[in-house]
Amino acid sequence: MKWFGGKQNAVLGLDISTVAVKLLELSKSGNRYKVESYAVAPLVLQTGIIDKATISTDIIADAIKLAVKHSGTRLKYAAVAVSGAAVMTKIITMPAALTDDEVEEQIMIEADQYVPYALDEVSLDFEVQGVNEHNPDMVNVILAASRKDNVDDRVEALVKAGLKAKVVDVEAFAMENVFGLLSAQIHSSTTGQTVAIADIGATLSTLNVLHDGHTVYTREQVFGGKQLTEEIQRRYGLSWEEAGLAKKHGGLPENYMTDVLEPFKRAVVQQIARSLQFFVSSSANKNIDCIILAGGCASIPGIEKLVSQTLGVTAYIANPFVDMTLASKVKPQTLSNDAPAMMLACGLALRSFD
Repeated sequence: MKWFGGKQNAVLGLDISTVAVKLLELSKSGNRYKVESYAVAPLVLQTGIIDKATISTDIIADAIKLAVKHSGTRLKYAAVAVSGAAVMTKIITMPAALTDDEVEEQIMIEADQYVPYALDEVSLDFEVQGVNEHNPDMVNVILAASRKDNVDDRVEALVKAGLKAKVVDVEAFAMENVFGLLSAQIHSSTTGQTVAIADIGATLSTLNVLHDGHTVYTREQVFGGKQLTEEIQRRYGLSWEEAGLAKKHGGLPENYMTDVLEPFKRAVVQQIARSLQFFVSSSANKNIDCIILAGGCASIPGIEKLVSQTLGVTAYIANPFVDMTLASKVKPQTLSNDAPAMMLACGLALRSFD
């Protein structure tokens, strides 16, 4: 299984989260991308599941089939990702004179020094990143490894849904991949900047910090929109489904904004602040130039203003589709509403053009 892949045929970007499958198909003409199709399909779950590892491949496969059906895509190959917590990555240096085959041979000899599992239990891949900044005779090689069952579960779910895995990526790398599309949105070049992407999903919050376009820090926390849904459910005596719909489409009592939504927004900002504190304390004098808000919770009205005011850093709502054209079957408003939650799927769909 190649993770980073060579030249690809077009692949579907499939982001499998704890509550939904997000599917995206892109094409490219010249330098312009086009959204050919997309869909979001919920995972039909037993309540209480918050860990991807505990969700059966059958449940995931059913959601993938639904997403494929709704999107109308005809592609059969997909790019999926494993999350930061399930992956070990390491930058190692090697002589620049080595051929690709020699690099692979050397990595297989040395991998057991870097990987904390038996090598027959892991899927691993590598990619030469470029010349080492301190020694021009050496190159930096990024090594990524994950336990085989993490990768196999993803591949099995795709097969059950009638698709084939072309690329298994790492979530942080997929975010890095899509990051280049955001420079127009944040009104400046991303070169030389240190940017935090705070992805607040349903059950997990991930902070990725990129410097000069490369990931320098990743942190995951169990926190997300599920807490807001549960609070709506508890306070207003609604079922899980009713609370989710009310959260998205409105119709809640007047006190919802002040008593439920505002405290949750403050909790979101607190989570981001906490993750940023960990980054600042672990890094060498890196200040954050701006924050990009991604994930379903980024769609909460006014969240970027609260983040900017509280943390003193400009915040933007992620929209990787700003400069893209759309196929006629893609509804602009629906895509725009879902855009912050489609970052990972977009980073994976971009693997079509590597």
